[in-house]
Amino acid sequence: MQRALELAREAVGLSSPNPPVGALVVKDGRIVGEGHTLPPGQAHAEVIALRQAGEQARGATLYTTLEPCCHFGRTPPCTRDIIGAGIAEVRMALIDPNPQVNGKGLAELKEAGIRTYLDMESDEAREIAEAYIKFITVGLPLVVAKFAMSLDGKIATTSGDSQWITSEESRRYARELRRRFDAVAVGIGTVLRDNPKLTARDREGESHERQPLRVVIDSSARTSPAAQLLQEPGPVLVATARAPKNMEKALRAAGAQVLSIAAPDGSVDLRALLKALGEREITSLLVEGGGTLLGSFFDLGLVDKVVAFLSPVILGGRDAPSPVEGAGVPTMAEAMRLKRTRVEVLGQDVLVTGYLR
Repeated sequence: MQRALELAREAVGLSSPNPPVGALVVKDGRIVGEGHTLPPGQAHAEVIALRQAGEQARGATLYTTLEPCCHFGRTPPCTRDIIGAGIAEVRMALIDPNPQVNGKGLAELKEAGIRTYLDMESDEAREIAEAYIKFITVGLPLVVAKFAMSLDGKIATTSGDSQWITSEESRRYARELRRRFDAVAVGIGTVLRDNPKLTARDREGESHERQPLRVVIDSSARTSPAAQLLQEPGPVLVATARAPKNMEKALRAAGAQVLSIAAPDGSVDLRALLKALGEREITSLLVEGGGTLLGSFFDLGLVDKVVAFLSPVILGGRDAPSPVEGAGVPTMAEAMRLKRTRVEVLGQDVLVTGYLR
């Protein structure tokens, strides 16, 4: 199963909105076929593994990180291929929460005489599929807040200089992280200050073929049509609340999608934006800040997960910006505490990951 999980990780960000799944076929203690789910409309992990195995699949064991699908979607049901291949045993890490599956695939395999085993304690499999699980159950993307800060909790100096707080190892990790998400969001302040590309790149700095949707939260459409993110490959969405018609027209001419979605206070309605992204089958959203945008997401209780880089530098300054602003909480009892935290070391930095839900 560990190898199946490794394969599933390769599909994160690639298979969406389908779940990232890894599967392999084992015969006489030897892997004879393996694979992970491909982009929508292409083969699922189980089918790829079975094709590789060929006749050796008969009487073999199939390991898969998620219950095989049993319904017609963009592709035929995997359960039919498994049964037709003569698999004797299926071991799966998770039940698929999709109402069209949700135990039906397992039941179909059992009815065909295939032995089935379920690992209900597979936290790693659940983490790999977490964006799909949230999306398929509530129709909204998983929201991950990502920020980098100094040891004293600053994201820039008093003059606004922020390049670079973290080490090159952390920055490479952050660029690669974008590849795993369907969409990446920043506020207009970040666009005006840093003019970022927001592209997903590999460790050598080369852009990936598949790019996330880049979302700019920009109430009054101040994004320049010449902004770097509009010169890069991949789609861009500018979410506005009160965009002047000429600015909206200029952004569309530059290749951006423009979505007007106002809250009563004249800002972009973030809850409505998440709903709109869900309707576009965006299953995961990486919110990269800055402090105003992240503060709004935290204040509204929209953040599911936090990815925070902590660098061993001191910036000081009463007016230096912090990663999360907004209204905050009045008492420590109301503090948003992370659960299931994980701590890693990247170069000289510390990476803290944890969940709010």
